[in-house]
Amino acid sequence: MTTHSTTHPVDERLPLLRLGTLGLQHVLVMYAGAIAVPLIIGRALKLSPEQVAMLISADLFCCGLVTLLQSWGVSQWFGIQLPVMMGVTFAAVGPMLAMASGHPGEAGAQLIFGAIIGAGVVAMLLAPVISRLLAYFPPVVTGTVITVIGISLMRIGINWVFGNPVGPTAPQIINPEHTQWLAGISEAAQVAGASITPPPAGMNIAPSQPNPLYASLPNIGLSAMVLVTIMLVAKFAKGFLANVSVLVGIVVGAVVAVSMGLMNFDKVAKASWFALITPFQFGTPVFEPVLIFTMSLVMIVVMIESTGMFLALGEMTHKPVHQAELARGLRTDGLGTVIGGIFNTFPYTSFSQNVGLVGVTGVRSRFVCVAAGLILMVLGLVPKMAALVESLPTFVLGGAGLVMFGMVAATGMRILGSVDFTHHKNNLFIVAVSLGMGMIPLVAPNFKQWMSPTWHPLIDSGILLASLSALLLNLFFNGASSNTNDAAKAAQLHSAH
Repeated sequence: MTTHSTTHPVDERLPLLRLGTLGLQHVLVMYAGAIAVPLIIGRALKLSPEQVAMLISADLFCCGLVTLLQSWGVSQWFGIQLPVMMGVTFAAVGPMLAMASGHPGEAGAQLIFGAIIGAGVVAMLLAPVISRLLAYFPPVVTGTVITVIGISLMRIGINWVFGNPVGPTAPQIINPEHTQWLAGISEAAQVAGASITPPPAGMNIAPSQPNPLYASLPNIGLSAMVLVTIMLVAKFAKGFLANVSVLVGIVVGAVVAVSMGLMNFDKVAKASWFALITPFQFGTPVFEPVLIFTMSLVMIVVMIESTGMFLALGEMTHKPVHQAELARGLRTDGLGTVIGGIFNTFPYTSFSQNVGLVGVTGVRSRFVCVAAGLILMVLGLVPKMAALVESLPTFVLGGAGLVMFGMVAATGMRILGSVDFTHHKNNLFIVAVSLGMGMIPLVAPNFKQWMSPTWHPLIDSGILLASLSALLLNLFFNGASSNTNDAAKAAQLHSAH
């Protein structure tokens, strides 16, 4: 008598060695994207290298923990129990950069983490509602939003290559002679009986001469080499190596940077081998209502994107995703975001490149992602690993950033390619106006100067402006679609890297 296993491939428990190898592959595919956000926000907050390394460790640990919650499942409320890898979403970068620019240092970190925790709670409450709103987000909306996310992030990759527009690597620096002149005039005006008019309050010398640290030709060349390496690996490598082309490019760039004396391991040597991830490293979070509202809008966008991912993953694994499972998955996005805020990291979502990896490898077992989650948690507990990543020069990451962030924009365009612009010409208006709205903060960053600073974090994100524009214009021109398969189709295109 022959018995046939009734275990679904999603619930299949693979041999330990294969499980670990496949789990490591998922980690390597997502690693470059997972560490990008803590690097961006940590440096925008002007934190110390040690603090940025701590953010990276916390991020890796929480990536693993939230992946376990999502793929393993916890109770009837949390976890979609599909092969899902969770990582920090790029959609939240814009608002967090706005918060960081207005409040650098630990004060800014307290505001950011307070907004994240508050938004996570809101996301958990909204999860059942969002799971029923899929019809309002057809490909014309999701494609536009994802395109704007990629375009908005491209400036970060470009600044990694050449240098940041502000700070030590700004394009221009102040002439020391001009600074001395202003200081001399100010001192002379303070002498009793002096007839010199003191400079106006707040007067500063503007940068006027080229900064030798900006757009250094060796740095540009190294960024280009990283980019070329990624392209060569993507074209000529097969299977596993092709899936980690970005990581290969970064490793090659780091090796060359070390040989050129542009990177050292002093911070790695000083870092410890083991450290626990503890909550509230920057003090008590500050819960500012407007910032929580802003981050909650980001979480709505994140949950809509996750919805499409989950539906596509359900089709790829031949395990249909119903409304109850969808609500569990979205609720876990919110829970992961709360955990992120508590442990000094950021909002979480399913990583699209790993959804694509499921389709490429054909391995549907969710326990592969459980194994990957455990690997990530171990990496997060080893500070030397985070210190090594933090030691990477930004121009090494720049070549990879062009690929990673450009791929996000290209994915949005791929989704828009499935939109019917011939018979529904109004879709052109939706995309055109929404792209324009998304470009406002990039092209005219001071457009908000006469508006209340309270609202700056909300309107300073081109991603949010484009999301609201696309959603409202789609409702105006097309109404709500009753075809929920559109979201799954868009998600499959999103994951087809």
